[in-house]
Amino acid sequence: MVKGAKIRRLEELISHLKEGRYRIGPHVAKHMVQEGFTELDVVQAAQWGRELAVYPEDQRMLVLGYMAFPPRLRLPLHVVLEYAQPRWVDIVTAFIPREPHRVYSRARVAALVRFDGEVEKVRWVRPRFLTDDQIPR
Repeated sequence: MVKGAKIRRLEELISHLKEGRYRIGPHVAKHMVQEGFTELDVVQAAQWGRELAVYPEDQRMLVLGYMAFPPRLRLPLHVVLEYAQPRWVDIVTAFIPREPHRVYSRARVAALVRFDGEVEKVRWVRPRFLTDDQIPR
């Protein structure tokens, strides 16, 4: 944790969001284009959402909110907020979760918000029942 850093709650950050005192990070913009939600969806999901996890070491929190589509459709949206600055909130990333109520580890959140363009190391494994000659090429 940053020395002297205060853990802030979502209730404290809502006024920043309502007053437009927030910054949208490049990772959010990427997900907005890829997944089809808007800045308004992100801000409203954060305003009306609830804290799933607080990461005091990074001065961040994971919020579960919803995108509302009248009359009754609600789609979950995870929003990561950074509250290191006292006068505004940084919206680090937002994404549509596969498991909406799952709390992500710090390592997973770090992987979600990577800015260096690198991809997580992945090892491809073929199904056990296929042999080399059965793999389509």
